[in-house]
Amino acid sequence: MVQFSYVINDELGLHARPAGLLVKLASGFTSTITLKCENGEADAKRLIALMKLGIQKGSNVQFTVAGDDEKEAVAALEQFMKEKL
Repeated sequence: MVQFSYVINDELGLHARPAGLLVKLASGFTSTITLKCENGEADAKRLIALMKLGIQKGSNVQFTVAGDDEKEAVAALEQFMKEKL
């Protein structure tokens, strides 16, 4: 299991477009990927679950990745977060 945190910098927070891209990226890995914030937690492979969290700019989110390809997943997710959010 690997974890990392990220602070959302996007003015709109985790809105529909990047959330959809995040789900698409996460779905490409076999590992279980969970996103946790002050509003709760969600499976990063489920768009509606992510959107229900209502993640705003400045929110600290924590990813937990567990599975056979966790290292690759974490590297890809960290890169995605830096580029998109």
